[in-house]
Amino acid sequence: MNAELFAEHAARSAQAAAQLRALAAVPASAATTAPLRLDKRTSNLFRDRAAPRRRLDLSAFGHVLAIDREAMQFDAEGLVAYEDLVAATLPQGCMPAVVPQLKTITVGGAVAGVGIEASSFRHGLVHDTLTELEVLLPDGQIVIASAANAHRDLFFGFPNSYGTLGYALRVRARLLPVKPCVQVRHLRHSDPAAFIADLAAQCAGDADFVDGVVFGPREQVVSVARFVEAPPPHGPPVSDYTFEHIYYRSLRSRDQDLLSAAGYLWRWDTDWFWCSKNVGAQHPLLRRLYGRRRLGSRTYTRLMRLDARLGLSRALDRLRGLQSESVIQDVDIPLPRAAAFLDFLLAEVGVLPIWVCPIGPVPRHADFTLYRLPGDTLTLNFGFWDAVRVREPRPPGYLNRKIEARVIEAGGIKSLYSDSYFDRATFARAYNLEAYERLKRRYDPAGRLPDLYDKCVLRA
Repeated sequence: MNAELFAEHAARSAQAAAQLRALAAVPASAATTAPLRLDKRTSNLFRDRAAPRRRLDLSAFGHVLAIDREAMQFDAEGLVAYEDLVAATLPQGCMPAVVPQLKTITVGGAVAGVGIEASSFRHGLVHDTLTELEVLLPDGQIVIASAANAHRDLFFGFPNSYGTLGYALRVRARLLPVKPCVQVRHLRHSDPAAFIADLAAQCAGDADFVDGVVFGPREQVVSVARFVEAPPPHGPPVSDYTFEHIYYRSLRSRDQDLLSAAGYLWRWDTDWFWCSKNVGAQHPLLRRLYGRRRLGSRTYTRLMRLDARLGLSRALDRLRGLQSESVIQDVDIPLPRAAAFLDFLLAEVGVLPIWVCPIGPVPRHADFTLYRLPGDTLTLNFGFWDAVRVREPRPPGYLNRKIEARVIEAGGIKSLYSDSYFDRATFARAYNLEAYERLKRRYDPAGRLPDLYDKCVLRA
């Protein structure tokens, strides 16, 4: 552990606490009582904000502080992007136990929200891998929270709080050993129920990673991956999906694949899974114009936010006589009800492809107050992201409301990074607002940060 790095972190933390206390001390007015938000260059939230925000600048908190190979854990500041964390860990033969799919997701963001990837069938969500959190509270205090100390309630209540209880200044979480390459097998199915059964069966084996993609009612692929040593000198080359080749298309044409460890971890980032089609990045000519450096989630989120500000897509839809609804959702469904839920998505929503990522039954799941998953059965995450355009008029949130109702009916839960339409009573039951309100009373009694429902549903 580098004492100098931690001393510099302590100095930054003291400055941030002073900045927050100064914001709180300004006399109240319409401007100064606006909700607080982080001043970040990137964001992976997909919901608009209705109210103006005061900005807390924590951009200096972008340092990897320690990679402890003996204890197999890392310490990183909250604004460290996973791209930078992975770049620091892989040369030391390790990786975070769960690495979210997009390079721009930050460590603190994955803890305050919900982070998942193909190692989740074995290790759970990002917050299941935590061992310690340093949190800047709304009044400027800084506390250390762990599963065994006096702030245990904050440790287990911070995930899925979306910056309404405080901000993660430092995260300590588990590492895993890695090998240089990842061998992937793609197993094809033509029946959704058989696809889901195979996903569950693969999770019971010795794989390092398991996920799947639904291309349609008669085409699904289970991808099973394992770490391997470097390929032999005369073996097949390591695939490169950072420029000309598109990873998700390879699932339909290849039975096996070999990627570098970094190439596997970021296999989805280059094309934002498959959503790069919405900005023309899958057209061969436009792809070359983008260039290797600009292909990825960082570019696409900027273009998406520019479009949202200018209203270009909305204007085009109006000219074409179409009504558009953004359906950008990740939902977690217990395995026994997953096949029926997939049937619903295929029959009534129609957004394709669908990413399916298993989440293992981790003993600590039930302890995380605001995002409770069953601790005794596999859960399947369904990720589907697109705009649905129709000619007939529909009420706002038509499909999203229908999806939310089915998620609740199936005993599942959905991530809150995008549009939500729950009424408060349903939200309270799903996200344990009774426990959340106890946390608010202890850690934000003055209400300096917005309420979770107000922020995630009412867009405060």
